[in-house]
Amino acid sequence: MTSTNVRTDAEDSGPSGYAAARLRLLQQEARSGPPRRAALAELTDDWLAGLFGAGAGELRGVSLVAVGGYGRGELSPRSDLDLLLLHDGSDEKAVAALADRVWYPVWDLGLALDHSVRTPAEARRTAADDLKVQLGLLDARHLAGDLGLTAGLRTAVLADWRNQAPKRLPELQELCAERAERQGELQYLLEPDLKEARGGLRDATALRAVAASWLADAPREGLADARRRLLDVRDALHLTTGRATDRLALQEQDQVAADLGLLDADTLLRQVYEAARVISYASDVTWREVGRVLRSRAVRPRLRAMLGGGKPVAERSPLAEGVVEQDGEVVLARAARPERDPVLPLRAAAAAAQAGLPLSLHAVRRLAATARPLPTPWPAEAREQLVTLLGSGRPTVDVWEALEAEGLITRLLPDWERVRCRPQRNAVHIWTVDRHLIETAVRASALTRRVHRPDLLLVAALLHDIGKGWPGDHSVAGEIIAKDVAARIGFDHEDVAVLSTLVRHHLLLVDTATRRDLEDPATVRSVAEAVGSPGTLELLHALTESDALATGPAAWSSWRASLVSDLVQRVAALFAGEVPEEPEPAAPTAEQERLAIEAFRTGGPVLSLRAQTETPADDKVDEDNKGDKHDRNEKADPEPLGVELLIAVPDQPGVLPAVAGVLAMHRLTVRTAELRALDLPDDVEGSALLLDWRVAAEYGSLPQAARLRADLVRALEGSLDIAGRLAERDAAYPRRRGVVAPPPRVTVAAAASRHATVIEVRAQDAPGLLHRIGRALEDARVRVRSAHVSTLGANAVDAFYVTGRDGAPLPGDEAASVARKLEETLRG
Repeated sequence: MTSTNVRTDAEDSGPSGYAAARLRLLQQEARSGPPRRAALAELTDDWLAGLFGAGAGELRGVSLVAVGGYGRGELSPRSDLDLLLLHDGSDEKAVAALADRVWYPVWDLGLALDHSVRTPAEARRTAADDLKVQLGLLDARHLAGDLGLTAGLRTAVLADWRNQAPKRLPELQELCAERAERQGELQYLLEPDLKEARGGLRDATALRAVAASWLADAPREGLADARRRLLDVRDALHLTTGRATDRLALQEQDQVAADLGLLDADTLLRQVYEAARVISYASDVTWREVGRVLRSRAVRPRLRAMLGGGKPVAERSPLAEGVVEQDGEVVLARAARPERDPVLPLRAAAAAAQAGLPLSLHAVRRLAATARPLPTPWPAEAREQLVTLLGSGRPTVDVWEALEAEGLITRLLPDWERVRCRPQRNAVHIWTVDRHLIETAVRASALTRRVHRPDLLLVAALLHDIGKGWPGDHSVAGEIIAKDVAARIGFDHEDVAVLSTLVRHHLLLVDTATRRDLEDPATVRSVAEAVGSPGTLELLHALTESDALATGPAAWSSWRASLVSDLVQRVAALFAGEVPEEPEPAAPTAEQERLAIEAFRTGGPVLSLRAQTETPADDKVDEDNKGDKHDRNEKADPEPLGVELLIAVPDQPGVLPAVAGVLAMHRLTVRTAELRALDLPDDVEGSALLLDWRVAAEYGSLPQAARLRADLVRALEGSLDIAGRLAERDAAYPRRRGVVAPPPRVTVAAAASRHATVIEVRAQDAPGLLHRIGRALEDARVRVRSAHVSTLGANAVDAFYVTGRDGAPLPGDEAASVARKLEETLRG
């Protein structure tokens, strides 16, 4: 079907003909992308022109004008029609009747319409008062009627825009900044708004407006392709959802990717992120140029008066060899020769980050075009400049992005290509893989005073997730890549070994601290064997904290920090020659013994709640970094590590699921749990179970101990339907439509302890999960000595130390059977 045929259908059949032709056009896969948008705009132009002509008759001094996105010809399947009925004011009654003849057929077809009726003078006054109206008029396009009227308005609006640019461009920049603060950055969001988020279609339109002002222009390379890619995704999104939406929701991404012929949703997001990154970088450069021009205009008259009318010469301050600062940017010195100096790109980047200044676009492009590749291995200066760049704190981010925009990063580190713009489908992570690596280096720069080899810490921070994008365990793949990269950039054999160990085990400390019994010598020995030396342990501790802080708010807390610090101290003591003793059953405290006796005598549970707070020493801010709010790890108030919950119950079956269920009903999150049988004093015949748990309230304040005890009594008696109550909560639990969680996985951690069998559970977090696990373990007739509970985003990762009824670890076959039955229960 040609555009001529489409036009004829629309003209012959009126609104119904337009609707049919529009539907046929949208169903033609061969015409997707720019051709379809242009054809849809042309089809709509002809239809509206027909409506206008039929309604206007002999009326003169009136025209129909497309503005905004429609004016640019960017009609997505569900886009609004932005229309202006322009008139000279001579016959307002006839113009009003004409407006009805045009607007109502549009509404009758269910199309969204943004319309106005104005004279040229009214349009200019409205634009002067409303920046968004003025931006829409910059893209005004004539559809029908008096062409001279439309051309006159276009000329006047552009003249107004250029004359008012020194005032209006700062307003536009502020509008973009407010929108970015509200909507976030498109290049990092898992459910981005293609139009409103920073780096989206609104920002691309803003760059067109800046160019129209003649005050500054955006870097054009790649900008048109980035805009086209986002428009293509929006077209597919409209067709997939049947709605006028710009938000790329998770449940729509697979279908949108398929409609665009892409491999999967990750490929789709990566293309979206790449486009957003181009637009964001162009915006940064453009607004910087706007600021420079406006400052120059404000200062120039005074300088001319002082210099007698001569042209002022920009001051250039040296920063490093071949690198100078000029007008608030880092540029290359006149004598710099990138083609002879392969270290110059890193030297310029390090100087810019150290000075907290941006690298000029011209300098980066010149370096990308002319700099020679570094030899292998790198010279010492190149390695030192890389470390300096990584250790510069927050300014590193902008400098790194400038290098990456021109392809210099992948030239220096070819393995970077696999992680560039790679999404992380985990609610805990707030960045793409590549940005997370840079954020980790930024966080590590604040901890360099804590380690003896800050260079190894910073490079490990840059490389710790470099294995993502390769098949299999990213830590294993990353170890191999880190060895190659470290050798290539010039580290010696011993340093290469340390870096590869750090990358291989960057999750070791936090995983062990939150999922293993730190009192068990086997736990400490296993970490020491993996780490190998005190120096590597010191670096791994700092890397662990940097990685977690750079991941997102849910990945680090005072509670996790305290557990990791405790583990590090135990391993350091082992390296120092202190052999950990086999743990002896701790004697009960006076309070524990009192609770146990009271539970035995009353025949029911007794409990006590005691809140604890702590601000770890590691959270204190480094004096050298206290001025940068991004590098602060301290909190205004001590963060609660949880509440110690002591429960004593007469020895009986079903205690673990009952307690876990009651706590879940009261919205208490369990962080650690220890259970043990307690022999009572000689004058009291019997035994009690003692539960020493640490819990935290999900919302609001803690429940009263009396209410917990009352529900626990009912649960142990069997009169409280915990499963039913939790099922009601689970049914009301918010879920994303179309998102299917991966199945649970239960494994036995071999040789994790000599005193118990360690069963690991990985599952989707949900109300009552611990209750279900406890009930399953109870049915398997095993005793739970302790539980170590960790929740990251929507994922629960729990470890249970269990024994048989005789108190010994389970035989291998029995342990595997328990794990298999537990997994079947959770899947069911």
